[in-house]
Amino acid sequence: MTTIYPALIHQALATVRYPGNGKSIMENEMLEDDLRIDGMKVSFSLIFPKPTDPFRKSVVKAAEAAIKMYVDKDCKVTISEKYATALPPEPDNLLPNVKNIVAVSSGKGGVGKSTVTANLAIALAKLGYRVGLLDADIFGPSMPKMFQVEEERPYVEQVEGRDLIVPVEKYGVKLLSIGFFVNPDEATLWRGGMASNALKQLITDTKWGGLDYFILDTPPGTSDIHLTLLQTLGITGAVIVSTPQQVALADARKGINMYMNDKVNVPILGLVENMSWFTPAEHPSERYYIFGKDGVSQLANDLNVPVLGQIPLVSSICDDCDNGTPSVLDAGSPAGMAYMQLAAKVVTQVDKRNVEREATKPVEVTKK
Repeated sequence: MTTIYPALIHQALATVRYPGNGKSIMENEMLEDDLRIDGMKVSFSLIFPKPTDPFRKSVVKAAEAAIKMYVDKDCKVTISEKYATALPPEPDNLLPNVKNIVAVSSGKGGVGKSTVTANLAIALAKLGYRVGLLDADIFGPSMPKMFQVEEERPYVEQVEGRDLIVPVEKYGVKLLSIGFFVNPDEATLWRGGMASNALKQLITDTKWGGLDYFILDTPPGTSDIHLTLLQTLGITGAVIVSTPQQVALADARKGINMYMNDKVNVPILGLVENMSWFTPAEHPSERYYIFGKDGVSQLANDLNVPVLGQIPLVSSICDDCDNGTPSVLDAGSPAGMAYMQLAAKVVTQVDKRNVEREATKPVEVTKK
């Protein structure tokens, strides 16, 4: 068995080149003074210029391979990374220029939450407010298609020493979605922690600027994504979207309970009843309640919160979103008027909430 000593490690690392300048690890003085040798176990740190160094992984692998080649193939090598320049610390207030953060949620999928969110964001912009929209549905992002910006690729801009993503702007809304960074034809196979980290980066590493309303299109149900949002942001209030169907309302109650939990304490601004009724074009005075009638109104009464809007079941709403031209762009249409009224009521409820309650704080998680 080979006796390993520091000089052997130094000699092996001297054969590894750092692609940034062509010099070896040793010439660049990248070996930290923490080399430890315990029999066949070797551990040390390599110092890279910055955390975003594109050569980190390849250099670490090359260093490990060099030790196994020039010292002993049976070595167990552990290499840590350190950085000469650390990332700037995150500010205490992640979004200091954002006045109101509104989460749009649903208890289950298929109730039209994202459609409502897109139209609400545009309606607020049409009312003259500065609006940002984050597609927080990591596993099913739909906003790029609804805004017809699927081919857009946000770029990075350096602001006060930080590399920040510049959101896409359309219809007066600043938009960001994980859909801009993944293949739309492939499933996003991420564990909960990976998805949560990606979401937090979209929030904290983006140049949102000054916003009156920051709208969050959350995934259906309750998940790690919701917990990440609640831990990261002080959410002003939540808007709950449901159809009148009892199955949808049962799931909506669970989502409402998440926000109203004592440890979360996010106010419910109100409920939106989507697909409230169907009116045939040839019989404009008739209404057919396909998914039931007044279910959302009853739930709102139980919770003592308002119904913010009732959106009719109109085929053009689906077609408009599929075409990237949400219905609210035609503010004079029945659907457009419904969304404009919804936006006005959301503004009223946010103003009322801000007068009556203190700002919401992010949820703190205590580890035992």
